[in-house]
Parts: sequence; structure tokens; C-alpha cells
Amino acid sequence: MRDAVKTLFGRLQQTGRLMVGLPDYQAYVEHRKRTHPGEPIMSYEEFFRERQESRYGGANGKIGRCC
Repeated sequence: MRDAVKTLFGRLQQTGRLMVGLPDYQAYVEHRKRTHPGEPIMSYEEFFRERQESRYGGANGKIGRCC
């Protein structure tokens, strides 16, 4: 029962962050470990900066797009 509550709380946190535009660092880390084992993983600061630049545009002022 405790694990179910913990899982539910985690998903609610993730949903809330996504609703206000905050990227999910833990999901990124899990994805990298699962699909790109052995490759480097950005720090939270690097990840956040990359997501911000991708969403709002980087130094060149252009808005970036993923894939």
C-alpha cells in the first residue's frame, strides 16, 4: 500500500511540473540509463538549461524543436 501511495504521489508531482512547464529530470535520467547505457548523463543544471533553451530559444534567439 505504501508503494502505491508513493507511486501516485510521484506521478502527481510529475504531472504538476509538466503542467507548469518544468521538465522531469528523473524521467530523463531513467530514459538515458535504459536506452543509452554507458553514455554521459547531463547534470540537473545542464538538463534544465538545455530544456529552457530548447523551449524558449538559445543564444541565437531561435526557438528550438526536438526531433
